Amino acid sequence: MFVLADIVKESVKDGRSVTLRIDNTKQPNEMMLWYFNNIRIALINDPTTSCLYDGVGGTFSDRLEVDYETGSLTITETRPEHAGRYEAEIIRRDGSGKSESLNRPSKCDSTRITQKTNNLGETIKTFQVTVSGVFGEIVSEEEGNNITIRSGLTEIKKDDVIDWRFGGTLIARVRNNNNPSVYEDELGGKFKDRLKLDGQTGDLNITNITTTDRGYYEVSNSINTFKKTFNVTGDPTKTFKSALEIEILSSSSSCFKLVVFFCFSVECNVLKNVGNQTDAGPHRFPQYKQIILWESMWTSNCLVIYIL
Repeated sequence: MFVLADIVKESVKDGRSVTLRIDNTKQPNEMMLWYFNNIRIALINDPTTSCLYDGVGGTFSDRLEVDYETGSLTITETRPEHAGRYEAEIIRRDGSGKSESLNRPSKCDSTRITQKTNNLGETIKTFQVTVSGVFGEIVSEEEGNNITIRSGLTEIKKDDVIDWRFGGTLIARVRNNNNPSVYEDELGGKFKDRLKLDGQTGDLNITNITTTDRGYYEVSNSINTFKKTFNVTGDPTKTFKSALEIEILSSSSSCFKLVVFFCFSVECNVLKNVGNQTDAGPHRFPQYKQIILWESMWTSNCLVIYIL
């Protein structure tokens, strides 16, 4: 485990906008690159030779705005999946006006996925963004298996429309209890031949799930105007890549942290901080599954839970 220094922390409410500001004005001979969790989401040069990228699964589609003078980046209508690590990288050109290490794109392909490399430019600022709010039920399954996300309905009534969305994109619909429709070509065909929608209950089944299926799914009902949000994660009994950080606030305002490295079960390997003391090792939490969330914040590597 390591601690990264000089990281600017930004917190935003679910649905609001957040601007990641660069302290210096971008010079004409400079190109700015923005990365989210090591995936490029913006190349800023000028309005005619810049490109904004949708990110994995279209996470940032139509949600990014840039300031061409400063290189600052704004994420609009934030969702929990926008929480994580953002890095601003600058590339300077030599005296001839040519880029030292990167050619400008002749055509912007917003769907392109580009990993961050270590030899392009200089990282000038790093942000850790958290998105606060209550984000619904957690549904977990192991990669390669099938998963069913239940709507909570027992039947679909006449004139009712049930919509399922992933990251705000419509992926399935059933209307008037008729044959359901799935939109497998959306999001670059990521759900091709893997979606099944129950025409009686509105439950959504995803077959052969992968890590790219993790994220937030919403189901809405046109008659009762209800909306449920589901966070699809990996199997909680398996090794978990993300850490779970729990801050428990007692009535006496004392606080301790539990950073769970491996699982969501009642016995996990954790790093426990109480005051200035650290105790690393396995700990048991018999009451863990009975915890009631008051407010939670997701980042790319932890879930912070505040409990009253």
